[in-house]
Amino acid sequence: MSALPESGRAWHLVARPHGWPKPEDFALREAPVGEPAEGRVLVRNHYFSVDPYMRGRMNDVKSYVPPFRLDQPMDGGAVGEVIASSAEGFAVGDHVLHGLGWREYAEVGAAHAVKVDASKAPLSAYLGVLGMPGLTAYAGLFEVASFKEGDAVFVSGAAGAVGSQVGQMARLKGASRVIGSAGSDEKVKRLVEEYGFDAAFNYKNGPVGEQLKQAAPDGIDVYFDNVGGDHLEAAISSLNVHGRATICGMIAQYNATEPTPAPRNLALVIGKRLRLQGMLVNDHSALQPQFVEEVSGWLASGALKYDETKVESIDKGVDAFLGLLRGENTGKMVVSLTG
Repeated sequence: MSALPESGRAWHLVARPHGWPKPEDFALREAPVGEPAEGRVLVRNHYFSVDPYMRGRMNDVKSYVPPFRLDQPMDGGAVGEVIASSAEGFAVGDHVLHGLGWREYAEVGAAHAVKVDASKAPLSAYLGVLGMPGLTAYAGLFEVASFKEGDAVFVSGAAGAVGSQVGQMARLKGASRVIGSAGSDEKVKRLVEEYGFDAAFNYKNGPVGEQLKQAAPDGIDVYFDNVGGDHLEAAISSLNVHGRATICGMIAQYNATEPTPAPRNLALVIGKRLRLQGMLVNDHSALQPQFVEEVSGWLASGALKYDETKVESIDKGVDAFLGLLRGENTGKMVVSLTG
């Protein structure tokens, strides 16, 4: 067995951001690496995930996920290779998905590591289309929004890791119309030409409400919200009677320093009998086997496409996260440590 590394680097949060995070809020620090304790494995991370929800964890507030601790390694989804094992069922060379990202080496409890098959899909896919974002799309559309064949669906943040899957899954299950919004003309083109959306628009090109009405003249039945703000207001206006909205993310206000105005048309929820429901993917883990089976099939047949934006090297971890918040990714943003 090859000798273990003596140390590895990890990103720490060193100051709580006010508004947009700054590079100086983070520090890349070295820490010793040793043999894993009993019941644990040592993993060399190949990829780690940066996700919008991580911005909320940088604030010292009570939420559904504990905040990052200052001067401690941050965490998040990661996938890598076992290089030492003190746990039954895990051998050196196994590939595992786990929750200790933002670092080169992770000592992980066996109960928190899931073996993944690198022959079925690229390892990075287990952080995206076959991972948490993919399950979020699947559960949010089919379970939370109660999607049914013939529904017209609008997705905000549609070129991101979750939104791009929502639109394609709706199309594959018989949506009458799929509409997406994104932040660049290039992304809009990709939604229509690559992902098969019926219509898409650049939200920077004019009022969202007007653009949505043009794209969905007969209204929408389902809204998958990754943005909040003016997108949610526009969707409430366009939703048909008994429409459903899955409230998954509100990236429009993650970095706001002042309260953002709520949709000004919430009264429409009453007459239209709308259902607006928040979702957390952890509530839907029972769907995991069904999700992996169905999505793996779509991937194998080429029916479902996915994009990744890979940023090379741990040094660029914070740059990748800040780029994600600015919308510089198409599909899943991951940091590669294999270069």
